[in-house]
Amino acid sequence: MKNKKSNLKKGKSSNFSKLSIFQPNKYKFKKTCPLSSKGAPVVDYKNIKLLKRYVSENGKILPSRITNISQKKQRELSVSIKRARNLALI
Repeated sequence: MKNKKSNLKKGKSSNFSKLSIFQPNKYKFKKTCPLSSKGAPVVDYKNIKLLKRYVSENGKILPSRITNISQKKQRELSVSIKRARNLALI
């Protein structure tokens, strides 16, 4: 009887013991930029509908880590938002 109980414990291993917080995620995938794909709208200070999507309720420009926009398009977007603000379009 003693051997059977010890065999069950040895054979039984949970996946929890194998998981770690510090292990890299195997299923990480890149999200594509919505402004860089084909058929994407042109970033321009006159396109107010597009610019309002990337501005918070308080009027701040949303960061690219939230909106998944590439760095190049994020710079274009921020310049066009600032231009629209100066012209009082937003």
